[in-house]
Amino acid sequence: MGHCNGNCGQCGGCAGELVLSQPEIDMLYDLAQNAFLPVARSAGDNTPIYLEKKDQTREQYSLILICLEKKGLISIDFDKPLQGADMTAYKAYPIYGSFALTARGQEVVDVLEKQGAKE
Repeated sequence: MGHCNGNCGQCGGCAGELVLSQPEIDMLYDLAQNAFLPVARSAGDNTPIYLEKKDQTREQYSLILICLEKKGLISIDFDKPLQGADMTAYKAYPIYGSFALTARGQEVVDVLEKQGAKE
């Protein structure tokens, strides 16, 4: 699978294909298991911060979320923090929100579960 560098703007995939990195696929599967996941950001900076897992660095998770959002597979909403979520890990960030699969993201997860991914 290819790797998103975050510079493509409106990525629909190369040559009509949707290109996802393994970490992006892993995040989609996490969202398939949990309808919403927490996210935060600093004031004046729209970079999403995700601290729930430690498989990647904070910067890598930020890039994963940005790429998935640009591909139309997730929606990040800083106006909708998760009610009742433990945000202790995010206390350094003043703005809380959540992210979830879009309809297109759910379709991609369904295809991945049925057909798998091609290398």
